[in-house]
Amino acid sequence: MWIGSLGSSFGMNMQIIARGWMIYTLTSSAMDLAWVTLSFMVPTIAFSLWGGVVADRLPKKRIIVLAQMLNSIATLIMAGIIFSDNVTFWDFIWFGFFNGTVLAMSMPARQAFVPELIPERLIFTAMALSTTSWNLSRILGPALAGFLIAWTAAGDTSSSHGVGIVYFVIASLYFISAITMLLVSKPGKIKREDEQNAISDMMDGLRYVWKNPPIFGLILLSIVPFVFGMPINTLLPAFNEDILGGGPDDLGLLMSAMGMGAIVGSLMLAATGDLKNKATWLIATCVGWGAFTVAFGMAETTLLAALLVGCIGWISAWNMSLNRGLLQMQVEAGMRGRIMSIDMMSHGLMPIGVIPIAFIAEQYSVAIALMVSGVSFMVVVVLLAFVSQSVRRVDENLATVSQPSES
Repeated sequence: MWIGSLGSSFGMNMQIIARGWMIYTLTSSAMDLAWVTLSFMVPTIAFSLWGGVVADRLPKKRIIVLAQMLNSIATLIMAGIIFSDNVTFWDFIWFGFFNGTVLAMSMPARQAFVPELIPERLIFTAMALSTTSWNLSRILGPALAGFLIAWTAAGDTSSSHGVGIVYFVIASLYFISAITMLLVSKPGKIKREDEQNAISDMMDGLRYVWKNPPIFGLILLSIVPFVFGMPINTLLPAFNEDILGGGPDDLGLLMSAMGMGAIVGSLMLAATGDLKNKATWLIATCVGWGAFTVAFGMAETTLLAALLVGCIGWISAWNMSLNRGLLQMQVEAGMRGRIMSIDMMSHGLMPIGVIPIAFIAEQYSVAIALMVSGVSFMVVVVLLAFVSQSVRRVDENLATVSQPSES
């Protein structure tokens, strides 16, 4: 499963570079980058809860394999459109919506499957290593995509040929990921005593979050980074071109630096899974994430920007792995799919931050927009830490994660 996740995340990170470069070449608009991100995130809000219900009802292995095959086919179609030289901004919109829908329906199953494959004592380490597979792809995937585009374009920055090749590679990675998942022996299906309709299952999941303050607090501390910490990922192509004057290979370097820092952060958590005062660390890493984002917005050279974005990768990976491990430890096995889907649906709120930050970038500059994003991040987290008991109690009363039975 780890290898399959690596292939899938490798493809997704290559797509971020190829898509961002192609869209900014076509439109030269930071807002258009934000709209494409929105097309990918809207299905997360619309369909994640359904994905959680599916994950708690059907074999998770089957869900993951089907999703990867669908992504592979859709990416092949997109590659053909790009090679035809008829690609438009709207092609990226529909493709983003399809990718987002497939992700929303399958990611709860992938996340809920991990604790079913490993012993309870290794939950935090497993979450960190799962994050590491994503972050490893952030080192190699963007660099490969950027260099492929630059090499095949042969100096012609308006060429779409290199982007088309990258999309063919991505389709192959999705296919390999699907085949690899077939090697997992466990089906990932939890025995359930009750048989309710899908709406009742969703409502049970929402009530479960509301009645468990630590889980509610963890989801709050997951929403804020996606609203105020993730705009840097969307606006990185614009920052690279407008502020640093870089090309696709420089963009690949920045994304890789972020991935390198993230690997260090994930492995640090894997080595310190029994870390004390987890709530304090979770809040502190959120504040640090915001501070590094402000500093990145002030960078004027590629070298300094790479160093700072690496720090962002390091502290964000530490933060997200810690949050995910705490969440898995708090949730009962039969509810995991739905709780993971609620957490994922909250990530769909990312456009609440991306759209206004992109607007600031259009009106003033990308640098100012990122500094505003970082300051807002720190202010909101500090306010939550003071006013919300749920946020301060995220590491209390950790539930024992029992090994699920399978059918």
